[in-house]
Amino acid sequence: MSEVKKIATRDSYGNALVELAQNGADDLVVLDADLAGATKTGIFKKAYPDRHFNCGIAECNMVGVAAGLSTMGLVPFASSFAMFAAGRAFEQIRNSVGYPHLNVKIAATHGGISVGEDGASHQCCEDFALMRSIPGMVVMCPSDDVEAKAAVKAAYAYEGPVYVRFGRLAVPVFHDAAHFSFEIGKGEQLTEGNDVAIIATGLMVNEALIAAESLKAQGIHARVINICTIKPLDEEAVMSAIMDTRRIITVEDHTVMGGLGTAVAEVVAKSGKACVMRMLGHQDEFSTIGLHEDLMSLAKIDANGIADTIAEVMHADFEADDAWDDEF
Repeated sequence: MSEVKKIATRDSYGNALVELAQNGADDLVVLDADLAGATKTGIFKKAYPDRHFNCGIAECNMVGVAAGLSTMGLVPFASSFAMFAAGRAFEQIRNSVGYPHLNVKIAATHGGISVGEDGASHQCCEDFALMRSIPGMVVMCPSDDVEAKAAVKAAYAYEGPVYVRFGRLAVPVFHDAAHFSFEIGKGEQLTEGNDVAIIATGLMVNEALIAAESLKAQGIHARVINICTIKPLDEEAVMSAIMDTRRIITVEDHTVMGGLGTAVAEVVAKSGKACVMRMLGHQDEFSTIGLHEDLMSLAKIDANGIADTIAEVMHADFEADDAWDDEF
């Protein structure tokens, strides 16, 4: 059996930028905050040095420069670690990009606890919430190499501000590039199942797939839904999961406040349907220093944690919901 290929989505980002330029994206420019080696924009810099700009360790200024370039008809991708791109430069993204609705793409690498050894100061687990709060901002978090490249190309084609988060660690490539299609705002159902729905984003999607496979031995059939676009959310996919399973588990390498889980909970609340829901992610506390795998286990967002949570919610009783459905 051949070994599954693993690629970090930050590598996918750098390679996708080159592919865009090679295929006629003459208006594409890339900005970085002295982290081209880590964000992988160095791949683009090597191929197109005249279209790569190192703004130094000045992320706020970088976003302002990107905003100015966009008014000249260029399509800038401004890159840094998620902690600095979404956190440090939030005001500039809000006021200089979001408010005038400029065509700027914020590409954030090293999101979540994939930078485990760097500690909580660099583990950005709040970026989805911050970027979701900006009116008109598209928020994406791809799950593997194939989807990451597609998301970068979709972000380039989209007219308006986009935030895309990429991971530091190499993750399995489970999409088939030859048959994969991507659309902003559309989720992707990866497995069949009406017992429970696992709605995951980014690097957590692979963990959800592993959990779903292990649950089969217990007779539990889990529907895995990959949500790359956290905003705008695919509400139709969520509603289908609510109606078919009545049990929803969201999984994200992000705080449970304001991210994917919150977005899905908003749909559940609007649906008026009784639904058992659990949000797996980082609770109201900072993470600690450690290996990524250990921190995932600690936060219960790895495959084992997902499977254990599902085993708990499978005992939920919906007898009271029968009356609710009859009345409404």
